[in-house]
Amino acid sequence: MRKQPMIVIVGPTASGKTRLSVDVAKNHNGQVVSADSMQIYKGMAIATAKPTEQEMQGIKHYLVDCVQPSSSFSVADYVTLARDAVSQIAAEGKLPVVVGGTGLYIQALVDNVRFDDTCSDTELREKLYKTAAEQGNLYLWEKLRDADPKTAEKLHPNNLSRVVRALEVYHKTGVPISEHQYNSRLEESPYEPLMIGLNFSDRNELYRRIDRRVDSMISDGLVEEARQFYESGGAATAAQAIGYKELIPFFKGEAPLEECVLRIKTETRHYAKRQLTWFRRDARINWFYLDEFVSYQIFYEKIEKLIAKTEFL
Repeated sequence: MRKQPMIVIVGPTASGKTRLSVDVAKNHNGQVVSADSMQIYKGMAIATAKPTEQEMQGIKHYLVDCVQPSSSFSVADYVTLARDAVSQIAAEGKLPVVVGGTGLYIQALVDNVRFDDTCSDTELREKLYKTAAEQGNLYLWEKLRDADPKTAEKLHPNNLSRVVRALEVYHKTGVPISEHQYNSRLEESPYEPLMIGLNFSDRNELYRRIDRRVDSMISDGLVEEARQFYESGGAATAAQAIGYKELIPFFKGEAPLEECVLRIKTETRHYAKRQLTWFRRDARINWFYLDEFVSYQIFYEKIEKLIAKTEFL
């Protein structure tokens, strides 16, 4: 049986993935499937840099703005929805273009990772979140390091939802989640991906783009959006969005706005570094360094040449 072709565009935040994905979809009869753990939530448009109607240019996007912030949403939930989206796109005779910066989502979809729903314990999960709130994210991460060092090595202590999930699976089954994930890959993936990565040779150029994006977010009303979310009580998972939690000290009168905005920029840079660390482990990714091209048009011509050489597309 022929595998389903797809183009997968990855990279750190503010690297230009949205523009490229839309251009590729326009030129190859495609539709876009988002792989962003925060754009999935309704609202939060500015903080998560959701593509606007103008940026989408009429291209249909899946898995953007479709889950309530109060809802619990896991990587298993994402994979279920993403598989359905890919199947629907293919049924229409179109090319799926998967785009995003959440490495775990992309890996789970592309590599056909299967999840066992029996490894779920809501009560335990709530206890773990409470422990993190009382003793800190690092304390919980250290517990994971003791139980499953392979998974802990891949996770930042502040990636709380993933740390909690890994501990939940371990305590529920006695088997590290890394082992579950390995076993789940024994079934061959039905997808044939062409993977494209965006980056910058000069890391400072990426950081400058991040700073400009944060400044634009502030101008576009990020503070007001975050304040509404904060005053409404927010939600445990969605509240992890960079751009919201850093503004809480400002809302409480504990820090000036300028200091909080600087913190958003710093945290976004750290997040970009973690994204790149994750994606660099995947040898299938064809990397393009945008600051090595004199124009976007020349860069895009290189993308088209790569696609043209791909036999399964």
